[in-house]
Amino acid sequence: MSQPPQKSRFEFTGGNLCLDFVNTVNNRGGDHPVDLLESYGDLLQWITEARVLTPKIADRLRSLSEAAPGRAQSALREAIQLRDALYTVFSAVAARRGISDVALGLVNRAAQRAAEHARLVHGARRFSWEWASPEESLDSPLWPVARAAADLLVSDDAALVGQCAADDCAWIFLDTTKNHRRRWCDMRTCGNRDKARRYYQRTKG
Repeated sequence: MSQPPQKSRFEFTGGNLCLDFVNTVNNRGGDHPVDLLESYGDLLQWITEARVLTPKIADRLRSLSEAAPGRAQSALREAIQLRDALYTVFSAVAARRGISDVALGLVNRAAQRAAEHARLVHGARRFSWEWASPEESLDSPLWPVARAAADLLVSDDAALVGQCAADDCAWIFLDTTKNHRRRWCDMRTCGNRDKARRYYQRTKG
């Protein structure tokens, strides 16, 4: 008898690939944040569930990481640095405050490296971008993330970037609601907790 699939640790509620990547830390604003990218394998799982790299490419990268664990660890550190820089930049965008030059510089470098691996292809009467040999580079999971971040920052949608109102959450999202008054990363989690907290305060009073 087959076992039911396990629920993923990752959630994709940010509305953009780079924001979902930022949100691979739970309770970032609390006393005990939980990093969901503890290994290179976790990074491969995330990028596969995000449907950016195929399972076949992920399997090839996993084999490379097992053959070169030091390089895989370096790629993971690079991923964490990019994720934290993206958080710094997009949380500032959401709060309408100044942008850190250091964080933006790191995002710029990641976007430039990604651009070195992008190429235009033509098919089905249209042009599109594709990545050159992503299965050969352990840092290839970062290319689409960096590209998505750069595209978002220069687009009109940058004005729609928001941050969860829960103090301990701090997840980032793209607010595409009609009135642009979204407060929570997900109403089922942070939104419901806030409703329960306010209800308790009312009844206690």
